[in-house]
Amino acid sequence: MKSPVFYALLLCISLILSPSLCADTELSFSECLDSDAYGLDECVDQKVAPVSNFIAMIIFSEIPLNEDFGIRWIVLWLAAGAVFFTFYLRFVSFWGFRHAIDLVRGKYSDPKSPGEVSHFQALTAALSGTVGLGNIAGVAVAISIGGPGATFWMIVAGLIGMSSKFAECTLGVKYRMYHADGSVSGGPKYYLTTGLSERGLPNVGRVLAVFFAICCIGGSIGGGNMFQANQAFSMTVEATGGATSPLAGKGWLFGLIMAVLVAVVIIGGIKSIAKVTARLVPFMAAVYVITALFIILGNISQVPMAFGEIIGGAFSPEGVVGGAIGALIQGFQRAAFSNEAGVGSAAIAHAAVKTREPATEGFVALLEPFIDTVVICTMTALVIIITGAMGTHPELGGVDLTAAAFSSVFPWFEGILALAVILFAFSTMLSWSYYGTISWSFLFGHSNTSIYTYKTLFCVFIVLGAMASLNNVITFSDSMIFAMSLANLTGLYLLAPVVRKELDYYQQKVLG
Repeated sequence: MKSPVFYALLLCISLILSPSLCADTELSFSECLDSDAYGLDECVDQKVAPVSNFIAMIIFSEIPLNEDFGIRWIVLWLAAGAVFFTFYLRFVSFWGFRHAIDLVRGKYSDPKSPGEVSHFQALTAALSGTVGLGNIAGVAVAISIGGPGATFWMIVAGLIGMSSKFAECTLGVKYRMYHADGSVSGGPKYYLTTGLSERGLPNVGRVLAVFFAICCIGGSIGGGNMFQANQAFSMTVEATGGATSPLAGKGWLFGLIMAVLVAVVIIGGIKSIAKVTARLVPFMAAVYVITALFIILGNISQVPMAFGEIIGGAFSPEGVVGGAIGALIQGFQRAAFSNEAGVGSAAIAHAAVKTREPATEGFVALLEPFIDTVVICTMTALVIIITGAMGTHPELGGVDLTAAAFSSVFPWFEGILALAVILFAFSTMLSWSYYGTISWSFLFGHSNTSIYTYKTLFCVFIVLGAMASLNNVITFSDSMIFAMSLANLTGLYLLAPVVRKELDYYQQKVLG
């Protein structure tokens, strides 16, 4: 009898290749390829469109609040989980912050503990999967739609999201699996199966774990891979002359170079990935934050005004779109898309840490939303507000608005931004390759053949991502990433007593 995985994958393939599902043409996939009117990327994109649109309609559908705007239900789902764990874990993200710093500094580290990477390496590996375009473009989108007040709610969402990270990463370590070669696998797939089995729900755990793994693979190939390669290539072309750039029309070459660089790193597994991200993440974050600080400190007299707009806009009954409610919605949505608290991806990276106490990685993980959303996103927002870029360039949005804000002070910043996007994209691909590898091995086995098959596919899709803009494929993968939270948060609620028990035990044993 075939496994549920086989039937799930068969269904996905049939949906994509079915001629009856094509929204833009009645041609079959093979007929589309034979047609002179379409390229391979267009055929794939068209065939994915019906499935992509259907899933995106479900995952990203909005709950209308009035005639002008609504909030995506998936954001409410993530926010509800963050609020629940903030209270259930007694505001651990606040009183545990200093201890988290001590753990990252190595104060409580034991090199003989089981695992593969240090607390710092696990943190940077997970951060590399979230720090990126969401911090550069997402903030600008939130402010342009929700006004400066969106920044306030973005910060609030980041602070409460710290508790979700604590819960999922504590469980990621507690239920991780050790392999004969000394490597470690962990994350939602393992605590959903083992943890829920211990609580008398083995079938529920298996279904949720398989669903999570399939979604994670889809997310890693698209949002964690192809989208990153595509955006990095586009920004590089723009920074090197646009249409006259020597790279214009050579996405295959750019993608090939990126694929080789990624392959060199991911062949070594999480240890190799962690070594690279431990250097790359602090460097790229420092370059971006220092540039922002130069602008902020150079306009220090305007900082009180900027914070006044942020706080005032957060509670103003009238504003850019919906006043305080519009600001709250945009703030929470951008934070959710930026730090992925509750999605479960970070638990995969943190599960490889060297520790005997699962709660230690919960403390370390709560730093992620703080760094990603509270620090980096706030820096971006302050620069946009202080420079008045919204008023000067009302036609711009996303990464273009952020670039205009920075470039108004540093004309050469477009080059720095291009470098930042490339580094962010590269580091994101490293992390998501690992997330996809662990999910792939969970479904198809931990053999070298299985693992290297996935890594090869991942690198091939880097080249494809740089060559073509597969909008429907990216929409599909974004939906998959947030669909992961359906399985993950369901498991977190059911396993909440286990997280609380681990926290209480750790407090008594270590924190006294």
